Amino acid sequence: MNTGSQTGTDHPNPPRSRASAKILGVPFEVVPFKQRKGTRPKKPPQHHIQPVLDKAQYEIRFPRIIGYQQAIRNRITVAWDTIAPVKVDPMKVPDEVRLKSTLLNQGRPSLGDPGGSTTLDLNAWRRHTRLQEEEFEMAATLTREYASRDACQAPPHVLFAQILQIVKRFVDEKVQVDSPEKRIDVFLSPYCGYTIERLVEAVHPDTTGGEAPEVPRYDRGRETGSTADVDFWTSKPVKEVAKSHLNYVVSDSKWEQSAAYHLDQHARVGAFVKNQGLGLAIPYLHGGGAHEYVPDFIVRLDNCAHLILEPKGYDDLKDVKAQAAERWVAAVNADGRYGEWCYAQCDNMNQVPSLIDRYADSPSGE
Repeated sequence: MNTGSQTGTDHPNPPRSRASAKILGVPFEVVPFKQRKGTRPKKPPQHHIQPVLDKAQYEIRFPRIIGYQQAIRNRITVAWDTIAPVKVDPMKVPDEVRLKSTLLNQGRPSLGDPGGSTTLDLNAWRRHTRLQEEEFEMAATLTREYASRDACQAPPHVLFAQILQIVKRFVDEKVQVDSPEKRIDVFLSPYCGYTIERLVEAVHPDTTGGEAPEVPRYDRGRETGSTADVDFWTSKPVKEVAKSHLNYVVSDSKWEQSAAYHLDQHARVGAFVKNQGLGLAIPYLHGGGAHEYVPDFIVRLDNCAHLILEPKGYDDLKDVKAQAAERWVAAVNADGRYGEWCYAQCDNMNQVPSLIDRYADSPSGE
């Protein structure tokens, strides 16, 4: 009971200008926070994106693919119209570089460090390097890669002759340089790696020569995806549409808003969905690693074909992603279980209606 007197060991706590505390024997000062004045900003509204029960006729189903299966016996080929080029950038590989040898491995290198220096002149390297030898070595590397696969039955010497011609054609037609003498630079890093990745993604069995087509490797246990599985929340702007199984389309950009409008209004569109929270991902290689490309829209046309549509602004991997998507489409169509698929990129939203007409008339887009 507090009688108001101070006795024994009672000590009053006089007010302090700053509070202090001790945790585990370590004192620290508690810095008072500045009190916010005025009203707190309102949190943006949350929208629940989910399928609508009464719109089941707009459901879209698609395969989940994690890779591809090939069984090469003798003949291989490349779809040259879909393979992405490799652009040699002189800003990334300058003609002349001064190198510093040093025993120090700490800090930023400096020309003032101990040790000698040397100049690496790419022009000299180009003069002493034979294009044919580099092409031969790359073809040998790719041949070893394919010959080591369990499903490959082709003898290495049969593969090598074909791959060498593919490498030569790629270097001649798909390597972009600002002057002819720099074409050999494609065998420098990182362009050599890019070239090998492009070719690994592009080489497939030649069905015109009796080979079995490349087919997908599906994600076991969750092979088929569906708009019926979408369930997520977002604070981004949304828009109601008629021809979608979902209640809203999320508006990430004006480009996507415009594309969604054209898709919803077009008479030859049976259903469409934005690929957000859906799970359609296209595998591809780039920069020494495996990646997944997530295109923007899936469209079911009135001919029952499915169009993967990508409204595309600037993207330095645009061609790489297009090559990966074309490979995905070709494998799914070869398997046949998910019907006919096609892929298109569009950099002008006003072209979406004519693009829909073209693929509705012919899934090949021709």
